[in-house]
Amino acid sequence: MLAAGASRRFGRPKALLALSEGDGRKRTLLDCAIGQGRLLSRDVRVVCGAWYPLVRFRCRMQPSRWVPVADWNEGVATSLAAGIRSVGPRAKGVFVLVADQPLLDKEALRAFGEAARCFPGLPAAADYGRRPGVPAYLPRWLWPEVLALEGDRGAGSVLAKAKATRLNIPGVHEDIDTPEDWARIREALSRIGLQARQFPD
Repeated sequence: MLAAGASRRFGRPKALLALSEGDGRKRTLLDCAIGQGRLLSRDVRVVCGAWYPLVRFRCRMQPSRWVPVADWNEGVATSLAAGIRSVGPRAKGVFVLVADQPLLDKEALRAFGEAARCFPGLPAAADYGRRPGVPAYLPRWLWPEVLALEGDRGAGSVLAKAKATRLNIPGVHEDIDTPEDWARIREALSRIGLQARQFPD
């Protein structure tokens, strides 16, 4: 889970944005993201930087491991490298998510995780139309190329070059960069919560 950025465009730490639950309790955006990660794997690691350790103490849901990155300001490539290097030698691959996509479809995420476990040597990623993106699955053989990235470059180019399988995951286009994004997504989350209470599974 990549959550190391400073949220400069937003103006305050996005990871700590508050979401209301049906019982009136509050959780953070990062709590929601950790829950998404657990749909993919029991081992959820949060790569953090700019707002660490504040985010750690404000989260109700704790990951398997916090991975602080001292040079987080060098770009997303540094965060990706830190996350990969934190994983043990037995891992066949890693899932990559970001903390600001709270509208990701849960069933699509579960299906994504199952597909990666069935074919652990195949890279896979969300389909953004012209490019692959997060959520993504990086098999171990791709790690050297990802570790060679520099600056504010994610793994999209590596996934495209490897012809990663692209999967439809509703909600990938709804990320939070500005307060206006947050207002729109918070309203959508409120509607989804109401529908879930009215029409339970």
